[in-house]
Amino acid sequence: MKEIRARVTFAAICATICAVVSPGVTVAAAQQPYYKGKRISVLINFAAGGPADIESRIFARHLVKHIDGAPNLVIQNMDGAGGLIGAQYLGEVAAKDGTAIGALTGAAWIYASDPARWRVDFRKYEFIARSPSTTIHFVRTDVPPGIKTPEDIIKAQGLIGGGLSADTSKDLRMRLGLDMLGVPYQYVTGYRSSPPARLALQRGEIHMFAESPPSYRSVVVPQLIASGIAIPVWYDEVADPPVPSGQLEGLSIPSFPQLYKKLKGTMPSGEYWEAYRTLYEMNNSLLRLVALPPGAPREAVEALRRAVTRLAHDKEFAAESKKVIEYVPEYETAPDLTEQVGKVMVVTPKMRDYINAYMRNVPKK
Repeated sequence: MKEIRARVTFAAICATICAVVSPGVTVAAAQQPYYKGKRISVLINFAAGGPADIESRIFARHLVKHIDGAPNLVIQNMDGAGGLIGAQYLGEVAAKDGTAIGALTGAAWIYASDPARWRVDFRKYEFIARSPSTTIHFVRTDVPPGIKTPEDIIKAQGLIGGGLSADTSKDLRMRLGLDMLGVPYQYVTGYRSSPPARLALQRGEIHMFAESPPSYRSVVVPQLIASGIAIPVWYDEVADPPVPSGQLEGLSIPSFPQLYKKLKGTMPSGEYWEAYRTLYEMNNSLLRLVALPPGAPREAVEALRRAVTRLAHDKEFAAESKKVIEYVPEYETAPDLTEQVGKVMVVTPKMRDYINAYMRNVPKK
């Protein structure tokens, strides 16, 4: 009898131990980082050497340090159609398991201007982070009769503005700015990315171009501004939302409204201004978007958003950013970021039609 009791007691103890240990083992397995043992590919939708590439590479190199599981990193560029090709590839072709991450620039307006041409709805991507910014427009100083100050743009003769694609927000804002100021110009587009456009400006093939702060500070200033080839004439801004602090620190450049008021005596208004505002407000808040394809695993989305939050406190990221582009980009994230971005990427049909009609009405030689 005692032997039977001993056996029962021993069996009960073993069962209890198994009941306690087994759930623990299951939890430990479930808590293994999603990205452990994986390789992530960051897709940049513009060519190497431009502002999107410069900033996105710094971002990616430091972000990966904060992703639980220590995944390996590969960076690739896929440019074309003003950033559309790379952005669509991410949603349509790239891996859907969270290992393909888009570092997308300018995609918000490309979507909002013509959602029907997207084979995958851009609003259904999983957005990890967004980074607001602006654009700085600069002009060759030898444009007749000579451009020595931003105010001289009003006198420009035979001005040729250059761009990436007729439907990009940057190109449209350059054209709208010149039209509001009443400056006659020709427009040459199709450079695909910033480096060939900057080279064309250096050669005098075009006279005006625009860059976001990373490329402006790291490339345009030393190559074009310091040498006297070009001067900045304005940066894009409206009253709200403002340009993030630090991006223009130390630069003496008027905003477009400031330049307009100085030349015209009043603040800008009218249809051109409303179109400019629409483009700016979307571009400012969503210039750079970090995204996963639609349907990406929730574990991947949450792991990447945690990494973005940690990146904000990364001193090495801040130091390299300051060294290369002279300011620290601000990447914002939130649990409902996908919903937030989707709401911003909405434009009224009337304004969309107006801007698209304006886009097609390109000044001819």
